[in-house]
Amino acid sequence: MAAHQILILQSSARPQGDTYHVARQLAKELQADHLDLLNYTIYPFNYEQIYPANDDFLRLVETQILPRQQIIFASPVYWYSMSGPMKIFFDRLSDLLKSRKDLGRQLRGKQLSVMSCGNDAEVNDSFFAAFRLSAEYLGMAYGPEWHGWLEGASACIVERSLE
Repeated sequence: MAAHQILILQSSARPQGDTYHVARQLAKELQADHLDLLNYTIYPFNYEQIYPANDDFLRLVETQILPRQQIIFASPVYWYSMSGPMKIFFDRLSDLLKSRKDLGRQLRGKQLSVMSCGNDAEVNDSFFAAFRLSAEYLGMAYGPEWHGWLEGASACIVERSLE
């Protein structure tokens, strides 16, 4: 079975928390695949570019990110920003343009989208800035943005205007 063209890559502290439920709903609506960064071992960036053999970063990029046209990064809003594991992933992703140009250049033209998750419908605009600027740096198209939350057991998702 071929992979969908859209991948939702989730990163939160709770594997089955609110972000999971909202991301699963968005995946269903968009017919997207859904992966959780907690299922992968990704070590923080280091200047020597030496990582343990069990580091999954390059394998994840090669097998799950590069084959897709759109990657939706889903994270709860932690102190006005993305989750820690997602920040580590972005540090490593942006470094591809220096450490593995053959892979980093393949991100150009792909679409980077974002889904924030909070406790309610209130959206934190600053949350999206790092994603937007990273897309620009990586040569990726940016958008759309979504914000989600749970009301009881139901996932609520709104698409944000990029204007």
